[in-house]
Amino acid sequence: MKITILDTQPGEEDEIIVKCSCFDENLTRLLNQFKNGSSKMNFYKDSKIVIVEKKDIFYFESVEEKVFAYTSEDVFQTKFKLYEIEEILDSGSFFRANKAVIVNINKIKTLTPAFGGRFEAVLKNGYRVIISRKYVPKLKEILGL
Repeated sequence: MKITILDTQPGEEDEIIVKCSCFDENLTRLLNQFKNGSSKMNFYKDSKIVIVEKKDIFYFESVEEKVFAYTSEDVFQTKFKLYEIEEILDSGSFFRANKAVIVNINKIKTLTPAFGGRFEAVLKNGYRVIISRKYVPKLKEILGL
């Protein structure tokens, strides 16, 4: 692999150009890290700032105008709104399930069709999330269904 770094001209935007014969999952993950920044997020718990790996988050939920991140062991609060979190996260790993929840697709254990074109996702921690019919097409696209 060859890496070339060039200085930009004044007023020119930073740019990443990828030339490859095979666009695989590792390259996608690397590009998402560039695009989305760090693989960690900062949260609040008991007046402390806690740093959590994004991959450890099961889901985000908005409750009474506050947003919480759920891991297998803890619940953390964030200052971000749900739509801001959606922009920060890797769209290949996280997706909006309904108006109040963003789910880590890697934490889904099972999916079951539900009434009215919706799906029910059971996460690996046992939590059940209803995926509204508005977001089912995006889920199918991510899963390649």
